[in-house]
Formats: sequence, C-alpha cells, structure tokens
Amino acid sequence: MDIQFIRRLAELLEKSSIDEIEVVEGESKVRITRHLAQSFPQPPVTYALQGMAPVPQAGLFPVQAAPAAGAAPMPAVDVPAQPEGYMIKSPMVGTFYRASSPEASPFVEEGSVVRAGQTLCIIEAMKLLNEIEADVSGKILKILVANGQPVEYGEPLFIVATEA
Repeated sequence: MDIQFIRRLAELLEKSSIDEIEVVEGESKVRITRHLAQSFPQPPVTYALQGMAPVPQAGLFPVQAAPAAGAAPMPAVDVPAQPEGYMIKSPMVGTFYRASSPEASPFVEEGSVVRAGQTLCIIEAMKLLNEIEADVSGKILKILVANGQPVEYGEPLFIVATEA
C-alpha cells in the first residue's frame, strides 16, 4: 500500500459522511477513523501496518477547568470505611463459594472466630474446587465477596481481626 493511496482514502473520508474506513490488501491493513462532536474527545490514534500496535498521541486529553465562581460545589460522596484488619486475598482466579454445596451452611460468617488452617471458602477454577484456608487466626470482620461471584488473583476476600 503506498502513501498516495492512504492520502486519497483520508480525503475521501473527509469529503463524505463516513466516519471510518478500513482497507486490507494482502498482509497490509490500514484503518482511518474520524470522530465528530464528542463531549470528551479521544486522542487521535495513528495506526501503522498490520502487526503494529496503535500509537496514541500524548498530551491531547482535555483538562477539566475549575468550577466558575458562584457555582455550586460538587456534593461529597460517602465511601464506607473498611474495617481494619488482616486481608485474606484470593490465591487464584475463579468463582467464590461460601459453602461446599448450595444446601450446606457457609464455612464462616461475619463474626466467626477462625483458626489458621481452617477452611473459609471454596474457589472453583477450571472445574476444580479449591478450599481456601485461613492463614491467620482471628475473628472474621467482613466478607468482601458475594457467593457465586467471580474473583481475580489477589482480590481481597475476607478481613480478619487477628489475635494478638
């Protein structure tokens, strides 16, 4: 694909009501996009030939101006405070379960006292059920994940007040 061809495509895009055009020719690929009247414009992105990543242009994001004098201040948002304590985090990606089966009672509840090595939950990963054990002894202050919810590696699951 030569540069003259790409320029003609850009001119065609400019003169028409088309917002995007993509041309694939053998191993080469070019996409030209224009965005009109966006409230938060995206920085322009330069695309190279296929196999190369897009290259964003730096420094083109709009900066939010300070509110005008006499404007109403933004309301404060109350963020609930997390209890202080030791966080037990997910050792894997999977689905969090509080009990061994839907009919069984949960392994622990908020307020339960646990010992190191005690099973707290199960994380299902690739059809395998993995028991997650407490690595400290203490009292469960907060369960941070809902039953059946997907979890990521390192995501906090429980907050435990450790025994001194």
